[in-house]
Amino acid sequence: MQRLGGDGGSTGNHPLLDVNRVDGPLAAYLSRTGDVFRVFGKQDSGCVAYGVHLPDRDERWFVKTAVTAVGRRSLERAWGFHRAVRHPVIVPQVHRIALPHGSAVVMPWLDGEVLYDPAERGRGDRTNPDGPMARFRSLPPHRIEAALAGVLDAHLAVEAAGYVAVDLYDGALLYDFAAGKMRLIDLDEYRPGPFVLDAERLPGSTRFMAPEEYERGATIDIRTTVHALGRTARLLLDAGDEERAWRGTAAQLGVLEQATHPDPGERFAGVQEFREAWLSS
Repeated sequence: MQRLGGDGGSTGNHPLLDVNRVDGPLAAYLSRTGDVFRVFGKQDSGCVAYGVHLPDRDERWFVKTAVTAVGRRSLERAWGFHRAVRHPVIVPQVHRIALPHGSAVVMPWLDGEVLYDPAERGRGDRTNPDGPMARFRSLPPHRIEAALAGVLDAHLAVEAAGYVAVDLYDGALLYDFAAGKMRLIDLDEYRPGPFVLDAERLPGSTRFMAPEEYERGATIDIRTTVHALGRTARLLLDAGDEERAWRGTAAQLGVLEQATHPDPGERFAGVQEFREAWLSS
């Protein structure tokens, strides 16, 4: 079990959790500190991330930094989100390290597979039978529903903290097939809400986004989160990728139709209401 660090307070003992500043290149520091076993170098978010193993402690960590202005804004937003929202399903940012041009955040490395990996700015394949999405969709429905229950429960904490989901899609879902556990990663665009959209659209996957996320001047609130969660359930409980092989019940499908109604006013009023309807369907 890896220890989860705090938000600072260096004691100088741990090379990642107790260092507050690195003055040179982050990659070089990580290589001196431990073994960099994975590099995520071409992400649309404007960030670069590293999987780092500390042999003397037998610990693995995920370290992420921004390489663009957009990435730095996203990483700063994410730090605020993780200070406000804590939940066992949400992989936390446990420490921040100052760098010459920004910062890096440290997170525990957890076992699992991201259900949708865009293959470094390419297009991922959700239908590959050997891929994580197809394997997840082939699980017994009760296991998929258990994973979805964790996602919904995590968003009760998001709702309670006054945040709304932005850019929630299957690339944020990390599933451990051996343990049967779902976790949420890369929630960097989640924001305090409600807010008014001041751009032409929000970041995100078109398959998960609500109509208001494409409308400058629209209000983005917890009903937008309900839509994203409804789309998540709809896509994960389908045996294929064309939404023609629904594996759930008719009652569940009816709940999702309300959750994803084009008119926000016709959706459930919040995550709590949606969750209750879903669990009782």
